[in-house]
Amino acid sequence: MRKVIATAPTRVDLAGGTLDLPPLYLFHPGALTVNAAIDQLATCEVTTRADTSIVLVSRDVGQREVYPSREALRLDTPLQLLARLVAFFAPSGGIEVTTACAAPHGSGLGGSSALVMALAGALNHLTGAGYTPEQLLMLAPNIETQVIRVPAGVQDYYPAVYGGISAIHLGVGGVCHESLAADWLPWLDAHVVVCHTGQAHFSGTNNWEIFKRHIEGDLATQAALARIRDLARAMYAAVCARDLGAVAAALEQEWHHRRQLAAEVSTPTIERLMSVARESGALAGKVCGAGGGGCVVFVVAEGRKPDVQAALTAAGGQVLDTHLTTQGLTVTEV
Repeated sequence: MRKVIATAPTRVDLAGGTLDLPPLYLFHPGALTVNAAIDQLATCEVTTRADTSIVLVSRDVGQREVYPSREALRLDTPLQLLARLVAFFAPSGGIEVTTACAAPHGSGLGGSSALVMALAGALNHLTGAGYTPEQLLMLAPNIETQVIRVPAGVQDYYPAVYGGISAIHLGVGGVCHESLAADWLPWLDAHVVVCHTGQAHFSGTNNWEIFKRHIEGDLATQAALARIRDLARAMYAAVCARDLGAVAAALEQEWHHRRQLAAEVSTPTIERLMSVARESGALAGKVCGAGGGGCVVFVVAEGRKPDVQAALTAAGGQVLDTHLTTQGLTVTEV
């Protein structure tokens, strides 16, 4: 019997989201996204079995599927994401896969992408496939695209692998990862609050509508994404300069232009929590992921983090007990 445990962090995206959908970034030279890993971890356990059965378990959705062999796997079930990864890595015998994610379902924190990376890392180790992190980063969005049936963005997989604050540069030469300001991370963490709205969202739908409008030539959508590209570059410069005020300014403007992409990006609940947080010491905030629900990330003034957390909780928000983290993908055989 062998047992492999893998973990991967989720993330808060600070600027440049949606531009990571291929090929949108090709229409906006200089595109990049900036995000930060958080310790709402996705966890995967893979255990070998004495028979040929494949057992898939998701603790998050309370689903369990059992197949007599790998060849019998179905790719049209609630756990098809797990099934597709098992089919790709093709373990020689039976295995049991169990997954869970600390991030709330539909949080906009990239939980499904972190799960993909954790399971890919575990299966890569178990099977001895030998894929590099860069190869896994190419595989992951392809698998997730097959599941959600619309293009998957690429930004979520990088913090899951590398941790820390990331700049993901997007261009005709491909996708390039850069780690930013690792020494600034603990200080920045004292100024970041993540709050769940209590509403789930599905990023694939929101992003797909924006994607279609851009490709079909909608000038307002194209202009908003061009401005988001510029603000992502401003965020990049702010993080590199370790300038909290500039980070907050870029975050605030990113949210202003992101709301122009679609009416569904914001909700009355999001707007109410934004107002409450600002009154309590938040400098800026934006929705995580594609919006329409999920989590909001706030940058708060010096010493005001407890005040903002208390106000959001009193207003019905679910403040997550989470921190920025340098930890990326970890794989251990026990």
